Amino acid sequence: MAFSTTPDWFHISDDEELVWESRPHPIELGVGVPIAIGFAVVALGVLAWGLSDGEAILSVLGALVLVSCVAFAGVRYLFWTNTRYVITSSELYKKRGVISRDVTQFRLERVQNTSLSQTMLGRALGYGDLTVYTAGSGDPELTFERVPRPEHASSILSDQLEATTTEGSSV
Repeated sequence: MAFSTTPDWFHISDDEELVWESRPHPIELGVGVPIAIGFAVVALGVLAWGLSDGEAILSVLGALVLVSCVAFAGVRYLFWTNTRYVITSSELYKKRGVISRDVTQFRLERVQNTSLSQTMLGRALGYGDLTVYTAGSGDPELTFERVPRPEHASSILSDQLEATTTEGSSV
């Protein structure tokens, strides 16, 4: 599957193809976001109540809690949307960061081994961790955390690794 646009934080060569791109599963947002949204709804009610009754302290309190909750949820959302995982026909990328940017990149021919792990909750909700080990290191070099449909991502990565190995042996 080819994509028509590429992210602005990496450039692929003419002979390279973007084959998979994702962000973490929404579970990455954490339980704090739904709680913050719940508090924001209550704060909105307190704000409205304070305004209707002319209670300045309730209005100010409701507004402060509302702004805090919206800011918290907004920051979590920004971090989630600014984490990206990419597999191209020759490289792997992991990008994180809102203000600053941290991009980890590996050539597929360096990949020695991969592993897929899912917790019981991850299996139930459809997310897991895809870990990549490179040649010359026993430690994980790159982990795509909480990837949605991790079996699909692992399959795509395996296909790309096989294609890289096939190309390398035919040269």
